[in-house]
Parts: sequence; C-alpha cells; structure tokens
Amino acid sequence: MQQFYLAQVNIAKRLAPMDHPIMQDFVNNVDRINAIADKSNGFIWRLQDEDKDEVAQVFQDDSVIVNISVWENLEALFKYTYKSGHVEIFKRKKEWFSKIKIDHMAFWYIPKGHIPSLKEAKHKLDYLNQNGCSPYAFTFKDKFSATDFINYKPLK
Repeated sequence: MQQFYLAQVNIAKRLAPMDHPIMQDFVNNVDRINAIADKSNGFIWRLQDEDKDEVAQVFQDDSVIVNISVWENLEALFKYTYKSGHVEIFKRKKEWFSKIKIDHMAFWYIPKGHIPSLKEAKHKLDYLNQNGCSPYAFTFKDKFSATDFINYKPLK
C-alpha cells in the first residue's frame, strides 16, 4: 500500500513590507522557528526561499507570505505548532499580520516523495474555503486519515 504524508499550507497577510521596522522581530525569528521545524520529529520538508513573484502571482497579493511543509502525520505537525518554541511566535501573529477572513490554513495528504507546489497549496485553500473541511482539504478541527483521503471522492 502506498504511503502518504501530510502537507500543510498557511498564509498570512503582513501588515508592512518585510524590511519595515514593525516586521523586524518576526524576521529576526524566522530562522530560529524554521530550525525548530527542521529538527522536529515527523518533519519531512518545507518550502524555502520561495519566489516572491510567484507567490504574488499565485495568491494575487504581494503582501501574502506562504508556508508550505510536509509532515509524517497530523500529530507531528500539531506538536510542532502548539507544543514547541513555535507557539511563542504563533501567539504574537497579530503584531505582524492582519486577520484573514477566510481559512488561512489547509492540510491534505500526498504520496510519499511528492513535493507540493504553490498552485497546489492555493487550490487546497480555495477548495477548503468553498466546500468546507473534508479528507481532501481540512484543518486541525478535523482529523482525517490517509485512509479517509484514499476513499474520498472530492467535488469537482
């Protein structure tokens, strides 16, 4: 049976350009937070040094920043998000980012070895916002398994 990993995307709309003083503390912590992810149990891959022009084109907004990563499972991602040093920065997000009125985070299963693209991530966010949570695209509120995903027939 094919093995699946969990992909995640989250977006944020920054309050100012990354070189603006208001963003300095966030920027100063990015490498540290990424290092925590890189060393976390269950971490597989993350988008690094994304093409800012491609992000702006795919998300149609040059103030959006994107994080995409791949994890062995939902539990590993949850532990990193809420039980590691990441949580201290996560709690401060209002200092740097505006509130987004749509779901800004989506999870989905991918075959082992697949690397999710920006377009794929955008599609999953759009699907989640248009259709709600399902094994095709979901959030921490729902706990779908890879088996749920395999057996799911998504809406077109």
